[in-house]
Amino acid sequence: EKGGEWDTALVLLAEMALARVESDSITYSAAVSACERGGEWAKAIGLLAEMALARVELDTIIYTAAVGACERGGEWAKAIGLLAEMALARV
Repeated sequence: EKGGEWDTALVLLAEMALARVESDSITYSAAVSACERGGEWAKAIGLLAEMALARVELDTIIYTAAVGACERGGEWAKAIGLLAEMALARV
């Protein structure tokens, strides 16, 4: 999948916003998962922050994909931070 096509996923997410199509946990999950496959940990974490601002529920699938992106990028401290955040949010 060419690194998860994370860049295409992010473009599509932005186009949805421009078209005033509301993104939900499923669309964000697809984008975070694409970032995971591409090892784009910073983009994945950025999407989590965007979701929180948009009041979209962060679930286990999304957190797991973001943790995976951090793992692929060698960002262990970030991965552990996300796991702690999951525990605090009771996800």
